[in-house]
Amino acid sequence: MPRELPQDHFCPWREEAEELKERLTSLEAKMATLERHVFGRRTEKLPTVTAELRGDGADTAAQAEAAKKKRQQRAARKADEAPAREIRHAVPTEERHCPACGNEDLKPLGRGRTSVVYEYVPARFEKQVHVQEVLACTCGRGVVTAPPPARVVDRGEYGPGFLAHVVTSKCADAMPLHRLAQRVERSGVPMSRSTLTDLFHQAASVLLPLSQHLLQCIASADVVWADETPLRVLDVKKTRLGYLWTFLTRNDAGEWLIGYRFSMGRASKTPKEVLGGTAGALVVDAYTGYNAVTLPQGRVRVGCWAHVRRRFFDALATAPEARQAMDFILELYRVEAQAREADVVRTAAHRELRQVHSAPVLARLRVWLEAQAPRHPPKSPLGQAISYALKQWEALTRFVENERLPLDNNRSEAALRKAALGRKNFLFVGHEAAGENLAGLYALVATCEANGVNPEEYLADVLLRVQTHPNSRIGELLPHEWKRRRAADPPDSPLQLSH
Repeated sequence: MPRELPQDHFCPWREEAEELKERLTSLEAKMATLERHVFGRRTEKLPTVTAELRGDGADTAAQAEAAKKKRQQRAARKADEAPAREIRHAVPTEERHCPACGNEDLKPLGRGRTSVVYEYVPARFEKQVHVQEVLACTCGRGVVTAPPPARVVDRGEYGPGFLAHVVTSKCADAMPLHRLAQRVERSGVPMSRSTLTDLFHQAASVLLPLSQHLLQCIASADVVWADETPLRVLDVKKTRLGYLWTFLTRNDAGEWLIGYRFSMGRASKTPKEVLGGTAGALVVDAYTGYNAVTLPQGRVRVGCWAHVRRRFFDALATAPEARQAMDFILELYRVEAQAREADVVRTAAHRELRQVHSAPVLARLRVWLEAQAPRHPPKSPLGQAISYALKQWEALTRFVENERLPLDNNRSEAALRKAALGRKNFLFVGHEAAGENLAGLYALVATCEANGVNPEEYLADVLLRVQTHPNSRIGELLPHEWKRRRAADPPDSPLQLSH
């Protein structure tokens, strides 16, 4: 029978075995995550907070009422926004008699029976031939010529509506310009991809004052969300890695301002250029590139519970006890759902709700994290999730004392989804300046969509207006301001911005 060794006996194989065990656990977790990502059903992927709240005993009657209200609002919006054309259907001649007595002297009964059909009328491009009247005096010395049409670019052959369509197709619909060129050709206008590329960059150059001012407005806000995503840049025989950064905020009127900045690196240079010297809160993940604007005297860093939740979900495959941490986090989101239902978001009542209900949940979660930390290897999935939460704890809990701070950074991640779709479709940008132009136009289109503004209609108007508008009042042309001023004017009158 082997002799037992004392507990304090040093054995070189014990440390190696522990290290191998830890590495094996990490590899098993990575394999489980990869298999779930590639082969797993949708139900095996990270469920949304909304889905978990819905399936966790939430008030189904309130949800049904909210869904009904949303459908009604969508139907009303369709009725208001879609252009209407009345088509009259006459009773055929052979049927214009009374089915009861055969009398043919029939009279209209009211307005008629009405039904609605939504139909697609193919869009078309038109070639406009502008003829300027020229008048000559009988004296033979004076000539008067009618003013030329307004153009975005001097002697340019394409109008503001055409440029607006090109920008919207790429930035809102993620359509590569070579596909757009094919669509334009099908409409009868000879077109090449290089011409559309030139028009896209011309539009970005004209609108540069607006996209720059939009970023300045965001930087001056009290609460800013930020995130970044890679974007390839064409190089000789290969591509280089650039980054598209998003910075966004929400003003007191509930309007979203979304800005973008392109750079050739992921270092802290871009956050410093956009947010350097500003004060307030910055909602980001744990990436250290934002430290330059949060440490030591900068913006207050606010953590993201969605990132924490994702890490614990990834740990479920090797540590089922991670579900308990996810349940704690779900309780935090349930408090936010209650604030939305009570319509007290970002008010003093919202802060009180967090202090009464969220603070105790955070206290219990902290106790659980500290108790679980010694039980799991630091490099295991659950160990890493616990370490991430504890290191970010101060940033993660700041929302309790400030009702204007969100629980997560999902808004900025959502602002990058359109860019991610574009990355799949057009793969890369041609050069650094092209990335900067794309970022500026992305900002204006995304802000339009976030505030219910038609980007084509907006761009077609401001492409001409921005060139003569006073720079001191350039903010009047930002999408949310443009919408307010357009709504204040009669629909059939030109927009008056000089009031």
